[in-house]
Amino acid sequence: MLQNFIVSDKSISFTSCMVQLLVYGTFVTSDCFLLAAMAVDRYVAICNPLRYPIIMSRRLCIQLLAGSYVMGFLNASANVSFIFSLNFCKSNAINHFFCDEPPILALTCSNIVFDIMLLTALAGLNMTFTVLVVIFSYIKILSAILKMSSATGRKKAFSTCASHLTAVTIFYGTLSYMYLHRRTSESQEQEKVASVFYGVIIPMLNPLIYSLRNQDVRQALKGIGKKCF
Repeated sequence: MLQNFIVSDKSISFTSCMVQLLVYGTFVTSDCFLLAAMAVDRYVAICNPLRYPIIMSRRLCIQLLAGSYVMGFLNASANVSFIFSLNFCKSNAINHFFCDEPPILALTCSNIVFDIMLLTALAGLNMTFTVLVVIFSYIKILSAILKMSSATGRKKAFSTCASHLTAVTIFYGTLSYMYLHRRTSESQEQEKVASVFYGVIIPMLNPLIYSLRNQDVRQALKGIGKKCF
């Protein structure tokens, strides 16, 4: 997208488009599993604080991280292999600012019923599994918070989860619309907006969302706000 802002030639080769879709799909799917892993991390931190260093060991964190990227790569590889085995005989102009699955499928002249079903099934399975992990973790977290007698403890626990819940809500909301809604010609522009949110805006906001838990960062932002306004 940044390249297309600068250069006049917005073309991309067939192979480069495959690689771009593979890399992009890997990171998007991995993000789903990483958000689920973070939900489990918060569950352990709030429900088992004394055992947290033992349960969430460095080895387990590395395994969760590696597993997220492996699942992302396998999912993206399956999608790319099916999509680029199709015949493309329509326009060679992709109605998007990068190579993504829905706009590429719109250019094929092959029967894509199976591919649409596969795309929806894989996206649905990944999102369903990771969302269920998030929901289950937060049910346990909420139950533990409500049992706390200290108002300060409850506030601290909620602040621990607020940043993660914000990222989960925005990410899964836009991703669900992008891959699981019924596609029409009128929805292509809306899909671009949705993909901008989970592909560009959320990664830009993540450092700010998670760092706002830090008291020093909040004080610095307040100081900047006073100087500006």
